[in-house]
Amino acid sequence: MNKPAVKSANKTTVITTDDILVMLCKSVTDVLANANANMVTYSALVQKITKTSLKPDIGSFVLFDGGFSGLVVINFSAATAIEIYQKYMTNMGIPLSELSTQHTSDDVGNVMGELLNQILGDFTGLVGKELQTSITQSQPKMLTVNKQLMISIDTNLDRPQARRVTFTTEKGNIFYLELAMDRTEFIKLHDFVPEEFDPDDIIRGAHMDKQNKEKKADKPDDDAGQDLLDELGI
Repeated sequence: MNKPAVKSANKTTVITTDDILVMLCKSVTDVLANANANMVTYSALVQKITKTSLKPDIGSFVLFDGGFSGLVVINFSAATAIEIYQKYMTNMGIPLSELSTQHTSDDVGNVMGELLNQILGDFTGLVGKELQTSITQSQPKMLTVNKQLMISIDTNLDRPQARRVTFTTEKGNIFYLELAMDRTEFIKLHDFVPEEFDPDDIIRGAHMDKQNKEKKADKPDDDAGQDLLDELGI
């Protein structure tokens, strides 16, 4: 069973690069599960690596910046990509006979890219909620590759760290997630309650604000008319 995003401590909580990696892994498993794409698990062991790279058959990389900078690379085999793509699409009601069986198709790339975008969006939300900082990301795009391509961040990291985590799908297919970022620590100065944001509440709040503004826009005319009647003694 996967662990919580951030481990707790008795007195002083120090969140390290590896804890941030766990948050990213949690986003992968949660998004794929919520999208009915796949129930994936990740290894209890993390691999220290010196370089990040795109590997066959299909993968993507995303840069993020803000409270901390880094690079995320995700690599799927053809079988893994097809499994996740077909499971996601059939759960949306599309017959299996109408789906692509080639990982090189645009349809597969678009679906996998959308899922990766949701994963990183969830990760960004976790960072804001649990680390109380903000990061922005580049737009992910899936690429089919037939040979290994080295990927690095175009900036100088003082103390770079790189990690690789292995994920396993329901059918036993494997894919890999790699994270490269500067070694960092978040030290909690005092207790706080992470804020939960409900998108529906935000939409309702915006709608109510709009209605209130419309009422206020109408109100001055009414008040002006009443003032005139008062002056006339009516």
